[in-house]
Amino acid sequence: MSDTIMSVLMLTGAVLTGGAIYIFRKGDRRRALLMLVAALVMFANVAVWLVPVKETSASSGAE
Repeated sequence: MSDTIMSVLMLTGAVLTGGAIYIFRKGDRRRALLMLVAALVMFANVAVWLVPVKETSASSGAE
């Protein structure tokens, strides 16, 4: 399930980036910038979820 969500986020970020370039060429800088920011947020979310985390046991320090 999470693989599907990550794939959708990456595809949406790519589409937003492409749309931002298209809108920027048309002359609407504000909308293009907002689309780029949204794409960057999506890419950052994927990066945060995919960073490996060292797993620790909660009971390892108690024994």
